Amino acid sequence: MRALIIDDARVMRRIVATTLRDLGFETAEAGDGRQALDLLEAGEEFDLACVDWNMPVMDGLEFVQAVRTRREWRDLTLMMVTTESEQGQIVRALAAGAHEYLIKPFTPDALMAKLDLLGLLATKELPR
Repeated sequence: MRALIIDDARVMRRIVATTLRDLGFETAEAGDGRQALDLLEAGEEFDLACVDWNMPVMDGLEFVQAVRTRREWRDLTLMMVTTESEQGQIVRALAAGAHEYLIKPFTPDALMAKLDLLGLLATKELPR
């Protein structure tokens, strides 16, 4: 499976990517929603996108909305991974088309649980 990590913080991209690679994902990264859309428009295919909310150029909510307007990206699973923890923000993201919502900071086990809920987790366990 392939995952796209979209976050303007390089350290956070590395944390998410490392966890996903440990679970058997191939990963790619983008520093904002526009960079991520550029990858999709170039024909890159992903099973999962982990999307931060607060980013320059194009934020995570705008990215989710843009993806949901395109039929060819309908199967892309979108998970918000963000510090935005207010109930209203969560509702907005899910209403826009995100499938799940993970609040930072999180543990690898919390990310694993969300992936399991989404049906994207292989039987492989995280290393201890």
